Amino acid sequence: MIKKKIKTYKKESGTLLPFSFKEDVPFKAKRVFVICGKKGFIRAKHAHFKCSQYIIPVTGKIELECEHDREKTKIILDPKNKNGYLLKPITWCKIKFLTNNSVIMVFCDMEYEYSDYINRYKDFLKYKK
Repeated sequence: MIKKKIKTYKKESGTLLPFSFKEDVPFKAKRVFVICGKKGFIRAKHAHFKCSQYIIPVTGKIELECEHDREKTKIILDPKNKNGYLLKPITWCKIKFLTNNSVIMVFCDMEYEYSDYINRYKDFLKYKK
């Protein structure tokens, strides 16, 4: 997992969070989606064979638990930290919403393909070997 700083511009009227597909997203994005969650809900629990994902926290606090190679990482996504996280292929990911109305935005380097998903953790462990 690679951490990347996000530029933000604050004014009294609010905060602007711009993204340039040339400069800010670490690959040529082909798909973008948003996930909204309630406190305690868990999402993801899968890995991808080929797809890279760049995850940006928009609102709330979210726990991101990842496993790549032999390294396990657990971080708290919070827009105040101004960090985005790049998940490479073959990274097991689990997302837990820690506050109500939490939102993340995800940029992907490929279109949706069901066959790119590793949905069972035991299959992920087998593939890694």
